[in-house]
Amino acid sequence: ALDVSVQAQVLNLIEDLQEQFGLTYLFIAHNMSVIKHVCDHVAVMYVGRIVEVAETKELFANPLHPYTEALLSAIPKPDPRAKRSRILLEGDVPNPANPPSGCYFHPRCSYAKDICAQESPALQEVQPGHLAACHFAGELQLVGAN
Repeated sequence: ALDVSVQAQVLNLIEDLQEQFGLTYLFIAHNMSVIKHVCDHVAVMYVGRIVEVAETKELFANPLHPYTEALLSAIPKPDPRAKRSRILLEGDVPNPANPPSGCYFHPRCSYAKDICAQESPALQEVQPGHLAACHFAGELQLVGAN
């Protein structure tokens, strides 16, 4: 792990090189704050499956998949007075070699219904340019991180 100031310098260099040379990056990370800073578009994966794709600003403001909502809830707030409920996922991440039936996230999802254990949801466009693989995408009132 890099010191925060060194990490910021590296990220700024990546951005400068991107602008200067018109580069495109495939940036893989768990740190959602860094993703927000560096990326224009985001694909969220869970156990090797893409569960949501959107422009970064849209995804952070309006998540459509419960796993994305949980990731966003874990972003630290710099203001200690700013309160946000962190979503603590129950259970363990499934073994990719032996994933659960249906939606891979259903054993840990607080919104899961019977269909989630039976059928794998397709990644579909729920809003223009915003795709999600959830049987209830667009119906749930999920909380973003802006």
